[in-house]
Amino acid sequence: MLIGGMVLLLAIGAPISISVALPSALSMVYVLGFEDGALASAQRLFNGVNSFALLAIPFFILAGVIMNNGGIAIRLINLAKVLVGRTPAPLIQTSVLASMLFGAVSGSAVATAAAVGSTTAPIQAKQGYNPAFSAAANVAAAPSGLLIPPSNTLIIYALASGGTSVGALFLAGYIPGILWGLTCMVVVWLYARRHPELKAEKWTPPGEALRVFLQALPSLSLIVVVIGGIVSGFFTPTEGSAVAVVYSLLLSFAYRTIKINDLPRILLDAARTSSVVVFLIGVSTIMSFVMSFTRIPKLLAESLFGWTDSKVVVLLIMMIVLLIIGIPLDATPAILIFTPIFLPIAVSYGVDPVHFGIMMVFNLSIAVISPPSAPVLFVGAQVANVAIEPVIVKLLPFMVVLIGMLFIITFVPELSLWLPRILGFL
Repeated sequence: MLIGGMVLLLAIGAPISISVALPSALSMVYVLGFEDGALASAQRLFNGVNSFALLAIPFFILAGVIMNNGGIAIRLINLAKVLVGRTPAPLIQTSVLASMLFGAVSGSAVATAAAVGSTTAPIQAKQGYNPAFSAAANVAAAPSGLLIPPSNTLIIYALASGGTSVGALFLAGYIPGILWGLTCMVVVWLYARRHPELKAEKWTPPGEALRVFLQALPSLSLIVVVIGGIVSGFFTPTEGSAVAVVYSLLLSFAYRTIKINDLPRILLDAARTSSVVVFLIGVSTIMSFVMSFTRIPKLLAESLFGWTDSKVVVLLIMMIVLLIIGIPLDATPAILIFTPIFLPIAVSYGVDPVHFGIMMVFNLSIAVISPPSAPVLFVGAQVANVAIEPVIVKLLPFMVVLIGMLFIITFVPELSLWLPRILGFL
């Protein structure tokens, strides 16, 4: 059973899956013995992915792949260029805003970095922009899509937390996600002040601006249809993800950017990404069981309670742990493993589960761009055709400011809770 699982992992070709699966399976064997551990691992793996709600993840991934291939990204980039107006370093500001817009409809940081970076990087290079800084800005802005719904990461947290409202989490993610993007835009603005050669462009004529907006409006409507339907209770997140697939596919056919012959390749790309994510969820449930079986969450909670009774100190410890553990560990298994550990402790200190979910995802969103093993960093550097090292140097100011924003999100809960509260979700 374990050998079969390892073969499947190698077939998928996901090193990060192996990094989670091996410790999970071996720890189960150590705790229960080889035969019982192998059987329990297989059962936990199946039960971990045997959930109707989890169908939302592969559907949203498929919708993101369709949008990435269907000409939706370029229309959102054109709209972003109009919206940034006469700001310094307009092409970089455009890539940041485009990441927020595309991330909001795709829900994937890696897809956002690839789609926006591959489109804007050649234009930025021709106009004399520093390619390393341009790539760093693209990398830093891409994870805003993990917070701005629809977000697969928030759906995973809802499952791991034992039933936190997906609608409330989606609403709670808007303000922190927008603040993430605005933070990146401030860093770009400060950079542009020291580089006066990055001049602002001319205003877009009103007629041209209206044409660009109308072209992007059907793509933006996807957010209204999917999120509006979920929040209003018209359909579930899983049904909403299927609606997103159908909507993005029809839109791509209407744009004539996707043909029937392209569908097998698109489905294969989506299946490859989905297989990694779903398998990570399955093996993470094994690790969660082992931790519960060995009473690690209880021991950790007791140690935290015994060491301090300060809510601020406890949240700071959690922030540091998540920032560190999120570097080698993907956001999906990190949420599945640490939510059952940290959430009861946070709730005991009066932290709302919705606010804690946003804090946790914001934390891990910083981790997915943190070297040395950040997938978004590698994708952003690759599409910009730049070495990793100079991109890391230019990325550091973004990370410092984003960590500062993390403190604000953590200790000002109303930034997360205000919107779901006024709409009656809390």
